[in-house]
Amino acid sequence: MLDTVALFQGGYFFITGIWPIFSIHSFMAVTGPKTDLWLVKTVGLVLAVIGLALLIAGARSEVALPVVVLATGSAAALAAIDVVYAIKKVIAPVYLLDAVLEAALIAWWSVALFL
Repeated sequence: MLDTVALFQGGYFFITGIWPIFSIHSFMAVTGPKTDLWLVKTVGLVLAVIGLALLIAGARSEVALPVVVLATGSAAALAAIDVVYAIKKVIAPVYLLDAVLEAALIAWWSVALFL
């Protein structure tokens, strides 16, 4: 089950990470206007790399503790940022949907660890 969670989160992070690289305009149409496009693209590339690492670990059935920490830690960090800055109205409310998905990923990892 750990492999499945890694593959799912890896795919999600990879796709959402490369999205602003390939189409910043469609990304902003969904997530709202941005001023520092270089920062959006930097975060996107970092997420894509995390996603790629998770995809490789899941595909090779090499989901060890460091991979779980990377996956859950990055999901928790993103969820916290989503909630705090959506509440402060710095980012669009659509980011709260991402926070819910990040929380679901953390829960899925928790269940997978104990099965």
